[in-house]
Amino acid sequence: MSESTSVNPANYVEIGTPDPEAARRFYGSVFGWEFGAADGDYAPVNGNAGGLWNTADIGAEAWAVFYIEVTDIRAIVDAAVQAGAEVVRPIIDTGVIRFAHLSDPSGSRFGVWQRVETMPSDA
Repeated sequence: MSESTSVNPANYVEIGTPDPEAARRFYGSVFGWEFGAADGDYAPVNGNAGGLWNTADIGAEAWAVFYIEVTDIRAIVDAAVQAGAEVVRPIIDTGVIRFAHLSDPSGSRFGVWQRVETMPSDA
């Protein structure tokens, strides 16, 4: 089975907002989520289950996305684009993971991410 048709877990949620304090209040009161201290513009959600991104300095976009873990992010991004997705944020390498945001053909945003230790040697 090729990766594009195999089961990949959706295992991370991220909220991008120009008003992170409002998001903390909302998601904390509705779902009981706990937020760690921000490292720059990014704060952990419920330990390592998600992130809260202050987007005030990068265009003030707002989003809530789920992330799907994959083993070959470049192949998945290429396959998604070929299937009709658009790249919203190109692949970003943090040194620990690589991730990208895409939108499906109907416009719904989602993310894909890959652990560094699972990257092909030519990545």
